[in-house]
Amino acid sequence: MRRSDREITDFKVIKAFLDKERIMRIAFYDNGDIYIVPVNYGYSYINKQYTFYFHGAKAGRKYELACANPLVGFEIDGNYELLEGDTACDYSARFQSIIGTGELSLLESLDEKRAGLDILMSQAAGKTSWDYSDKAIDSVAVFRLSVDKLSCKAK
Repeated sequence: MRRSDREITDFKVIKAFLDKERIMRIAFYDNGDIYIVPVNYGYSYINKQYTFYFHGAKAGRKYELACANPLVGFEIDGNYELLEGDTACDYSARFQSIIGTGELSLLESLDEKRAGLDILMSQAAGKTSWDYSDKAIDSVAVFRLSVDKLSCKAK
């Protein structure tokens, strides 16, 4: 990171940010193109390892790219505040962001998918125990993003 004075390494600060935000953007490589898609997420932090979960259809560009090349980038941003100035060059902004890379995998078993969806729904709705029919679970793709690199920055 070029501006080490803006780097955040405190787990509690990163956790508070991740807990508050709801949308992450996943960047896929698509044969010379970049495809970025916003998704709702949930995450876990176990043994100093961040893992994100999101869901989607079992068809379409996101699904196909995840199957073809599971290496992705991701980004989460928030806490934006415009800082006004007297001239255009004096304007700035406060913000916080997380960027990183990782590897996607599709959860296959009903139990794994339920656990991933519970983490996602806890983030989205604040509730930790849900009932899903086997049919509903079977009809959805649940993605696990195992983080390789993650950095957090704020101004």
